[in-house]
Amino acid sequence: MPKTSFAHVDTWVFDLDNTLYPPAMRLFDQIEVRMTNYVMTSLGVDRPTADHLRQDYWARYGTTLTGLMREHNVDPGPYLHDVHEISLDHLSADLTLRSHIQNLPGQRIVYTNGTAPYAERVLEARGLSNLFDGVYGVENADFLPKPERAAFETVFEKADVDPTRAAMFEDDLRNLQVPHEMGMRTVHVAPEDAGADHVHHHTPDLTEFLGKLT
Repeated sequence: MPKTSFAHVDTWVFDLDNTLYPPAMRLFDQIEVRMTNYVMTSLGVDRPTADHLRQDYWARYGTTLTGLMREHNVDPGPYLHDVHEISLDHLSADLTLRSHIQNLPGQRIVYTNGTAPYAERVLEARGLSNLFDGVYGVENADFLPKPERAAFETVFEKADVDPTRAAMFEDDLRNLQVPHEMGMRTVHVAPEDAGADHVHHHTPDLTEFLGKLT
């Protein structure tokens, strides 16, 4: 991976879940359980139906919340608060990752389909607090989720991001399609290389990858 391919980059955009911590920490498992519980309660359906809807809305709309909002007029505020009330006890700090991110030139931001307060909690648990110039959640995109183009445009306007001078680090392959189309350098952070045309680089280890850049 040549460092020269990032020579033009002065803004570094990081997804949160399964990107700034390894998937093996399985934080999102807790969130999925709370999502299913919320669907059961709010729609009055049984667990198998709720679990199916959770996955179906995620696949069709980008997030379960978007499906609940569009199909059932669910209020996003209480939902987002409830599903992110999880334990972070098993997250550990990664001071090497912190050092590598700190050494990146220019602006550094976090952009997640979760909420900004939840992201701040995760960053603290990972030893990454006070490292980013901005932390943006789905609420900052008017509750539009990645991978919708309007969501990226809204957040990037607020963060003053020039996509042609930015890089995006993301575990969800579909969330890199629009950044690629906007001219960003795209990095897929995942155990397996999907070999997608809209991905410039793949890494199973973000800390190691950034170490090669810095």
